Amino acid sequence: MASRDIHSRLHFVPLIVPVAARTDNTPIVSAIIDTLGYESVEFALVTGTNTDTNATFAVTVDEGDASDLTGSNAVAANQLLGSLALAGFTFADDNECRKIGYVGNKRYVRLTVTPSGNDSGNIFISGVAVLGNARNAPTANPPQ
Repeated sequence: MASRDIHSRLHFVPLIVPVAARTDNTPIVSAIIDTLGYESVEFALVTGTNTDTNATFAVTVDEGDASDLTGSNAVAANQLLGSLALAGFTFADDNECRKIGYVGNKRYVRLTVTPSGNDSGNIFISGVAVLGNARNAPTANPPQ
């Protein structure tokens, strides 16, 4: 039985909102996440039923100091928890979750999912950024 409160210390931000089926190889660029006031960030991806039979999905994470991420750079592997390879997935990974954490020191971060081989079906992907260890708790409910 759960006995610890994480409810008051976590904040959820839409990362990739659900949309109608995606049918090509256009990169799926997440919202830019502002980490101000939080000590940790976890990106969670959710796949739906992907009907393409040969698609693969690579994940990258960018960081920067500007709110629009101008001048951003790819996050170094030692600033990630988990790996980009483990965060990626294929057409066979229906209705699953993937996660990758960020422990860098930049204020703004975003995630990009880049499909390849998506040429004959529909793909469904959504995600949420989980900001944790809030400097000021409890966090708002519902999240704002």
